[in-house]
Amino acid sequence: MSSYLCPLCQLPLKRIERTYKCTNNHQFDVAKEGYVNLLPVQHKRSKDPGDNKEMMLARRQFLNGGHYQPMRDAVCELLSDLLAEQSYTQLLDIGCGEGYYTSHFAQALPVTKVLGLDISKVMIRHAAKRYSDCEFLVASSQRLPFSDNQLNAVVRIYAPCNGEELQRTVKDNGVVVTVTPGPRHLYQLKAGIYDEVKLHDVPVEALPGFELETETSVAYPMTLNSEDATTLLQMTPFAWRAPDALWQTLKETEQFDCEADFTLRVYRKKA
Repeated sequence: MSSYLCPLCQLPLKRIERTYKCTNNHQFDVAKEGYVNLLPVQHKRSKDPGDNKEMMLARRQFLNGGHYQPMRDAVCELLSDLLAEQSYTQLLDIGCGEGYYTSHFAQALPVTKVLGLDISKVMIRHAAKRYSDCEFLVASSQRLPFSDNQLNAVVRIYAPCNGEELQRTVKDNGVVVTVTPGPRHLYQLKAGIYDEVKLHDVPVEALPGFELETETSVAYPMTLNSEDATTLLQMTPFAWRAPDALWQTLKETEQFDCEADFTLRVYRKKA
């Protein structure tokens, strides 16, 4: 089975040396770092979609500090149980960023192939350069370049995706594991932004063709130094709302205590 479909005509791509080609002669070269870019210019909403190099470096620094490791390990434990008795398995990490989670899945899980997909070429370039145990590609989560019923499992950590594409590409009885912010996630950061902090709502996603199988909460305190606290704020969607006073507080603090709270859900595709 072909690993990828052509994003222009949806025919299987065949790799010949360092080029993927379909029978319509659409060609996609493998970059020197080892990834392939399957995001045609007509599918982009901007010239360079996704996170830039500064955001990539900030995210890498924070994750390498181990602050989200309890969540990562909980996802791994879930997947290990879900994939234990399958022979040939393909796992896709959607919105994989610089590959922190993707590489760990490849090392820790009983899977044959781990794929990391992101819309940001900067992120994928650095992921492919650093982690050789996964296959990385630049592509849209709204048009997954995979065959029907190809994937055993999909992981989405904060990442959006077209639900109908998941239904198409995941095998019957396959799983989608999602990670979303729990009710009290980053409560102390929000308290520096909003007069009244509302607990985060965690509605169950309606995925066509899937049923919610399990839901787990992973919550724990984080103790951050000034640099990691500032980096964490940079990584969040409310960075642009943060007042100067909060940035200054984080810059000057020796220790910032903040809650991490994640909701992990397993959706199984109905046969």
